[in-house]
Amino acid sequence: MARELMLAVAYFVGSIPFAFLFVKAVGRGDVRQVGSGNVGATNALRAAGWKVALPIAILDIAKGVAAVLLMRQVTANPDWVAAAGLAAIVGHCFPVWLRFSGGKGVATGTGVFFTLAWLPMLVVAGVWIAMLLAFRIVSLASVATAAAFPVALFFISRPPGPVVLCAVLAALVIIWRHRGNLARLARGEEPRLGEKKR
Repeated sequence: MARELMLAVAYFVGSIPFAFLFVKAVGRGDVRQVGSGNVGATNALRAAGWKVALPIAILDIAKGVAAVLLMRQVTANPDWVAAAGLAAIVGHCFPVWLRFSGGKGVATGTGVFFTLAWLPMLVVAGVWIAMLLAFRIVSLASVATAAAFPVALFFISRPPGPVVLCAVLAALVIIWRHRGNLARLARGEEPRLGEKKR
């Protein structure tokens, strides 16, 4: 019962919409009405600048870390710990407070993945940096990283099957939340870093 309750806690921790709250608090309106409409640090950067976006990014990462660590206080079972990380990502992407329309899960996923398996995540971080340097498209780098993590996790850490499944599901959620970006990429309309969104 405690493990099931902690899954719910992980979802609610992940669902805290820091971008929405911070942008609203500094008088810049509703972050959902700016740029991509995404409730995350990248869109908060467009809405309110880096001084607001940076703490949002840190807190969104911290949500993922917290969800994993909280579950570890209840059980050391890696299946449940991974499930808590997935719940936090789902909470960030589909928060009950904002009618289930939230962020894209990259920052929260980063916190989850680093806490679950730091070595595979270091490898995947290299993928993100390489993709960003090569193409200067944040969404492309993020999608590539999400797709690469379950593969790196499987080959480097060799975790139990349910952990790999949670990683795959988390990657699919993050990629699904980027479907608009992928459509723009296909049309050649996705802005590069430093460019304004068309």
